[in-house]
Amino acid sequence: MRLVVISGHSGSGKTSALNILEDVGFTCIDNLPSSLLPELINQLKPNNNPEKLLLAVGIDARNLVGDLNNFPKILTIIEDSGVTVDVIFLKAHRTDLLRRYSETRRKHPLSNETIGLKEAIDKEESIISPIAKIANLTIDTSSLTLHQLRDLVKNTVVPNDQQQMSILFESFGFKERIPNGSDFVFDVRCLPNPYWKTELRTQTGNDDGVITFLESQVDVASMLADIIGYLTRWIPKFQDNNRSYLTISIGCTGGQHRSVYIANRLHEHFSKQYNLVQVIHKELASN
Repeated sequence: MRLVVISGHSGSGKTSALNILEDVGFTCIDNLPSSLLPELINQLKPNNNPEKLLLAVGIDARNLVGDLNNFPKILTIIEDSGVTVDVIFLKAHRTDLLRRYSETRRKHPLSNETIGLKEAIDKEESIISPIAKIANLTIDTSSLTLHQLRDLVKNTVVPNDQQQMSILFESFGFKERIPNGSDFVFDVRCLPNPYWKTELRTQTGNDDGVITFLESQVDVASMLADIIGYLTRWIPKFQDNNRSYLTISIGCTGGQHRSVYIANRLHEHFSKQYNLVQVIHKELASN
C-alpha cells in the first residue's frame, strides 16, 4: 500500500495536487483529521489488494488544534505497518498567497471576525510546521502554472505512470449538428457518397457493401491517410499537455456511410497505439 500526504499553505495548490493524483488512480480524501488516518488504513487494507492500493490524503491547518504535533509519530506507526509513505508539502511566498486570495476572493480557513488574512497566513505557518519538517518533497508553487504543477506532481509521485488519455472517434451527420465537445472536426462530405448507389442506400459504413465501395475510391484512401498523419503528429502533443479526453468527430451529410467508415478505420488504426480508444456512431445510435 502507498500513502501520499498532501499538505502545505492554504492557497498553494493542495486541492489541485489531490485532483492530479486522483486522475492517475489514487483514492483521495481531503481534510482528514490526522488522528483518524491509522484507522482509515486499517479499514482499507482488508477490503483491497494492499500491494496495489494507492491513497492520497490532504492534511492541513483545518485539523483539530494541536493534532498535527503528533502527526510525525502517526506516520511512523503507519510506515512500520508496511505502508510506503510520502509527504508532499506545497508552499508559496506570502505575497503570492495574499495576491491569490485577493484575486479569488476566497476566505482563508483560519480567518474570522478577529483574525485577518495576514494573521491567518502567519498562524497557519506555525500550525503546519510539523509536517513541513518531515516532508519528502517541498514544492514552491509561487511561480508555477497549473500545468507545471501537474507535471511536477505526476513525474515525482508516479514517474513510471503509463496513463493515456481517452480518445473518442465519433461519426455524425452535418444535417443534424456538430457534436458538442468536439476537439477536432473532420469534414468528409467531399468523398464519393455511397448513398447515390441504390443498392447501398439502406446500408451503413459498418456493412460490407459500403466498405468495399469506399475502399475502391482513391480519394477515400488519401483522406484517411492525411487524417491519420495529422493525428499521429498531434495526439501526443495533447497527451503531453495532460489532457484526459480527446474527442475527434468525423462528419458526412447524414452520418450513415462515409463518416462511419472513416471513424471505424481511425479507431482500428489508433487502437494499436493507445489503450483507451473508443468509437461511437452518433446517428446510428439514435436510430
